[in-house]
Amino acid sequence: MNKIVELIKQDSTRVKALDCVAQLGLPQCFIAAGFVRNLVWDSLHNFGKPTPLNDVDVIYFVPDELHSESYLLYQAQLNSWMPELNWQVRNQGVMHERNGDAPYTSSLDAMSYWPEKETAIAIRKVGPNQYECISSFGFESLFNYCVTHNSKRSLETFEQRVSQKGWLVRWPSLRIAP
Repeated sequence: MNKIVELIKQDSTRVKALDCVAQLGLPQCFIAAGFVRNLVWDSLHNFGKPTPLNDVDVIYFVPDELHSESYLLYQAQLNSWMPELNWQVRNQGVMHERNGDAPYTSSLDAMSYWPEKETAIAIRKVGPNQYECISSFGFESLFNYCVTHNSKRSLETFEQRVSQKGWLVRWPSLRIAP
């Protein structure tokens, strides 16, 4: 999605974060969730300054990773490069076990199980000044001020997240999609 890439390129912290993640060289490795979602919602609400990043969700896909704690090494590496960010690295190749789902087939498939459809968006650097943006559900609802429940997760989990995260307060034009 070109608009997302344009917004990312205007944010030096996000560009630097994507540079760091690309250096890890992990398969199907993206920065996802609020890193993209919040930036778009800030833009839609004409916020001059981006909402601070609570955390930076890095996902990758290695279903047969030899060491179950490898993600901690990647997280430590990112912390050494950009200690000002709260890095959260997770191998989506094994997250199905924690979530009680059938094995995921890719990072994109794993995101299709996230509680809100607008969170299931990710971006990565693929070359000099080039980015790839993926979404499990498309980009339209993100740009249409929606927060949409994903039926693969409970409505209760969705409602808790909407309430706890304060999205409808922070971005008052958002609405819960029917």
